Amino acid sequence: NFLIWQMAYAEFYFTDDLWPDFDESSIDKAIASFSQRERRFGKTSEQVSSSC
Repeated sequence: NFLIWQMAYAEFYFTDDLWPDFDESSIDKAIASFSQRERRFGKTSEQVSSSC
C-alpha cells in the first residue's frame, strides 16, 4: 500500500511500443503528450487559470 503515496502527483504515459523498439520518435511522442497536459497539483482548472 505504500506505492499509492508515491504516485500522488505522478504522470503516467502508456505506449504500445515495446522497449527494444522504443526509439527517439517514441520519446518525442511521450514528450509531446506530456507537454499538452495541464499540471494542477490538486487544484481545479478554474483555480489554476485564476492564479495566472
